[in-house]
Amino acid sequence: MTVRRPTVAPLSLADLVALTSSVADDVRAGLYEVHADEESRWHVRLLCDDQVDIWLISWTTEQGTQLHDHGGSSGAFTVVSGELSEAVWTPGVEVLTDTARSQGDSVVFGEHYVHDVRNVREETAVSVHAYSPPLSLMNYYDVEGHQLTKLASMWTDDPEAPAPELRAAS
Repeated sequence: MTVRRPTVAPLSLADLVALTSSVADDVRAGLYEVHADEESRWHVRLLCDDQVDIWLISWTTEQGTQLHDHGGSSGAFTVVSGELSEAVWTPGVEVLTDTARSQGDSVVFGEHYVHDVRNVREETAVSVHAYSPPLSLMNYYDVEGHQLTKLASMWTDDPEAPAPELRAAS
């Protein structure tokens, strides 16, 4: 007899954004301690279960990610304080679309979303991120012409793990 573990359905996009917004309110209320690290983005996992993982992240000046997706996980993030710049890939567009995300702004995204997030301001930014199903893979990209070029993939359950050394294909 084979015992099968029940499959847990991922959270909906609406549930993800509601979750990050609620946790962001808790952070603003002082329920979580936040640190800032000039050397690398400070982060802490607040929750991880079979359905979702939630992260609290601080971003000092010029800290950011590289252009990436979340390996099949959908997600959301809410800016607790400060401002983040988000560059989003849209197929067929020559340049990434850059949008400022300020305190209280939430972004929700499906499993094929490709973006780069960074703090270009002097003030430290803080954000809450949630992924469902929990993060297990990240893919990193470059834009060449009108297309994405995958530079690397990394199995990870940590969205803040150092990206693999990236180099464009020759």
